[in-house]
Amino acid sequence: MKHILASLMLSLFSGIAAAQAYPTRPVTLIVPFAAGGPTDIIARITGEYYSKTLGQQFVVENVAGAGGTTGITRGAQAKPDGYTIMMGHMGTHGAAPALYANLKYDPVKDFQPIGLVAGTPILIVARKDFPAANLKEFVAKLKDPAAKVKQAHAGVGSVSFTTCTLLTSQLGVKNIVAAYRGTGPALNDLIGGQVDYMCDQIVNLVEQVKGGSIKAYAIAIPERSPALPDVPTTKEAGLPEYQVSAWNALFAPKGVPKDVAAKLSDTLVKALDDEATRKRLLELGSVIPGKAGRSPQALQKLVESEVARWTPILKSAQQQPAPQ
Repeated sequence: MKHILASLMLSLFSGIAAAQAYPTRPVTLIVPFAAGGPTDIIARITGEYYSKTLGQQFVVENVAGAGGTTGITRGAQAKPDGYTIMMGHMGTHGAAPALYANLKYDPVKDFQPIGLVAGTPILIVARKDFPAANLKEFVAKLKDPAAKVKQAHAGVGSVSFTTCTLLTSQLGVKNIVAAYRGTGPALNDLIGGQVDYMCDQIVNLVEQVKGGSIKAYAIAIPERSPALPDVPTTKEAGLPEYQVSAWNALFAPKGVPKDVAAKLSDTLVKALDDEATRKRLLELGSVIPGKAGRSPQALQKLVESEVARWTPILKSAQQQPAPQ
């Protein structure tokens, strides 16, 4: 009996010690898009804080494809030991179920939420020489079949795809579409003039807008962003019904040890209170969640609400006829 008790106590203390020591080796942080996009940028800023605070490298691995679902599938199927986590977002954990009939994960059931990292307002942007001076003229171009306007997005299910789908659905138009394997490549072609416009997260667009390499018509939130104070809101610019903001959040595979999940969540809370980390995120135009919004429970509710929100919107959009 004593031997059994001793074995149980040793196992218990070993488990506690392992959790306290976590991480003892580098952690892979999967970003489900190409390098250079908004999710990648936010992941790298967050990962730097984790590396500095927890004493092991949090190494970003870009696994692009299928609107982010390839990387998230890989993360969901990883060993749930805390050494593989992922940066998901509105597309991968909100829109994907409506867009991928054979999706290999359930956003609600197959993950341990770590916490919401940042909200990211959506901008409507176009190539710098697009022939529209303001949002009303831009909308008129989208509605003109002769204009043959070409939209770019980062893959079916990505934030740029989802938010532009909402826009075109509200306007009753369906433009020519160019799909990419991430926001970075799509943005490069927008800057180069190969495509006409995008709807995407402000995080990836501030420097390009400020530098004049692309033009911004409006931001889809109620108030202007301090990062781009000269860009009007969609309400100010004449399209008040278009209101949408994306988000990025950390997830681990389902079944990760509770103590490890708690350590990851607690570190995220501290990261979002860290002055240097906050400054970098805010300069990009991110909206940092309050204390209550950072919790795993709050993120779980957000995922559930996003799946419920986007499913009818995207199902309806898929039934619209293609442009002639």
